[in-house]
Amino acid sequence: MTSGKGSPNAMTPGNGSPEAGPGRRTAEITQASSKSVARAAAKAAKAEARARARAGAPEAEDGAAQKIVIDMREIVKSFYIGTPNELEILHNISFNMREGEFVAIVGQSGSGKSTLMNLIGALDKPTSGTYILEGEDIGVMSDNELSDIRNQKIGFVFQTFNLIPRSNALRNVELPMLYLGMDSSSRVRRARELLDMVGMKDRMRHLPNELSGGQKQRVAIARAMANDPAIILADEPTGALDSATGRLVMDIFHELNEQHGKTVVLITHNERLAAETQRIITLEDGRVIDERLNSASYRPLPATI
Repeated sequence: MTSGKGSPNAMTPGNGSPEAGPGRRTAEITQASSKSVARAAAKAAKAEARARARAGAPEAEDGAAQKIVIDMREIVKSFYIGTPNELEILHNISFNMREGEFVAIVGQSGSGKSTLMNLIGALDKPTSGTYILEGEDIGVMSDNELSDIRNQKIGFVFQTFNLIPRSNALRNVELPMLYLGMDSSSRVRRARELLDMVGMKDRMRHLPNELSGGQKQRVAIARAMANDPAIILADEPTGALDSATGRLVMDIFHELNEQHGKTVVLITHNERLAAETQRIITLEDGRVIDERLNSASYRPLPATI
């Protein structure tokens, strides 16, 4: 996967994943479980209203219709165009996502999830069809313009973390702000705040190979939030984590969605994780075969050690 000048998408993770001590780990998981239970009650109370809203246009708390931030219309993506090996991966994909939604895109290997993720993340452009991202037509943009879109409007979270091995957690979180041209003191201040938000303030000087998998992913989430993007795009974010650590990470995504108003797009093959989101879009063989609301979204997975 390649990236433009303004998007740290070509990073590689550090080696080694020593786990945190058992006392600390147990405390983190216990705290996360308590938060999960509390949130579940609130989410269930909102479910019926959300379903009614989605039947038409979702509404904000003041009754105003939420704006569409992702609008895909008849998207086709092909490779090896004009050759005997031409291959169409995505076939007439159409859907939209509104501001503040938490949506899962699910499908098995080979369904087209990764190709669609690249398009949503402005890492690639469709062969045909129209993709409007926050009012911007992605299909007509130059590489430099796409790079700016990635850096300013989308926060990426990858399964393999993609942290820079030789930079500590603080510097990794600062990087998108550096590309944006933010001054050093402002970068450091915001990076500290974000690491504190994800529970990593006391490890901000650690290198990636000094962090566990869950800690790396929390740093990656903080980095994704660096430039306050409208959209968080998470590609199998718990795929390299055990179930308990995955629970901690999912709780952070719920917090970003519920408390910070972020639109979260979760790319996953895990139906149990998808069931926590507000809406599920299912892909099969490059086509949307199902799109449904979760009437009782966010039923937290049990935390186990």
